[in-house]
Amino acid sequence: MKKWTLSMLLLVVIIFGSVIGFNLFKQKMMGEYFANMPTPSHAVTVEEVVAQDWTPHIAAIGFIEPIQGISVSTEGSGIVRKINFESGQQVKAGEVLLEIDADVEKANLRSAQGRLPSIKANLDRMRQLYSRGSVSKGQLDEAQANYQELQGQVDSLKAAIERRTIRAPFDGIMGIRNAYLGQYLNAGDDIARLEDISQFRIRFTIPQTRIADIMIGQPLSIFVDAYADTPFEGQVTAIEPQINHDSGVVQVEASIPNKDGKLRSGMFAKLDVKLPTQSEQILIPQHAINFTLYGQTVYVVEEQQPEAGEEPIEDKEEGEKVLVAKQRVIEVAEREEEYARVVKGLKPGETIVTSGQVRLSNGSHVKPVEDDSLDKPESAPQL
Repeated sequence: MKKWTLSMLLLVVIIFGSVIGFNLFKQKMMGEYFANMPTPSHAVTVEEVVAQDWTPHIAAIGFIEPIQGISVSTEGSGIVRKINFESGQQVKAGEVLLEIDADVEKANLRSAQGRLPSIKANLDRMRQLYSRGSVSKGQLDEAQANYQELQGQVDSLKAAIERRTIRAPFDGIMGIRNAYLGQYLNAGDDIARLEDISQFRIRFTIPQTRIADIMIGQPLSIFVDAYADTPFEGQVTAIEPQINHDSGVVQVEASIPNKDGKLRSGMFAKLDVKLPTQSEQILIPQHAINFTLYGQTVYVVEEQQPEAGEEPIEDKEEGEKVLVAKQRVIEVAEREEEYARVVKGLKPGETIVTSGQVRLSNGSHVKPVEDDSLDKPESAPQL
């Protein structure tokens, strides 16, 4: 019984010893395999940093407004007797657009004008008699007052008749007519829109931090959806002297010539204010930038440096120098479209990773490849 127990115990020891020995041997072999396994190289696209000219812009939006534009209306009420324009017609300043019935006023004017010569003659006689002492100063004053009162009535009737004659206050184009012959118009009723479309203006806002970049006469481009590929050139004409203390923005006004007559008031427009060109600036693609807890970083591609006294490190399979990606913190001043202007952290001649960096860590081996997946297509795909 004792021999059987001892044999069983020895068998158990041998089995467990074999398992432990096998695991130790496996771990040793795996360690040697991973130690001798070549470091993987990640395929990335790269780009050399080059100093180039940078023309910054200020983007804004606004609505196009006319330099001169009004809704033509009448001061008094009455029946429309004559209409001298059609919808969309070009008119000149002072041209009669519409006349409202003024028969009563004209009749009263003729009556007043008929009495005016006799009142004037009576005033002249009073002046002669007063000079000879035949009448008192009070009689002369009364004759003078009668004449001035009647003259005032004549002027008032002329003004009333003129108010019932609607004239164009400036050169422009008429909108769609809202009045008809024989229609009764109340004071203030809309007759039509009149606008001078030879030139427009646009108001927009910029942050107060960019006010130093804006000046009178500065050129800008305006883009509207109706002519998406056609820029309309204008210039800054006014800058609001006060900054809005609630929003921290300042209002700017620009004028836009409309020689071709394509623009219309009320259009939504995008503005591109051109700023002076800066030379020798570091520009990199925005998709090359990574956002981390440490700030904005890029991967700079460098040759792996050997230890002191060792030979240059080369790829065992291809015989090329080994490239590694080093993470570097940068400072970005401005962004525009697909590029960012870097003011700290990079210098010309260095090579950065532009795609594939999601798989990298600091010191990863990389292999530059050609890849056009980030190129912009010439046209949108057809659905």
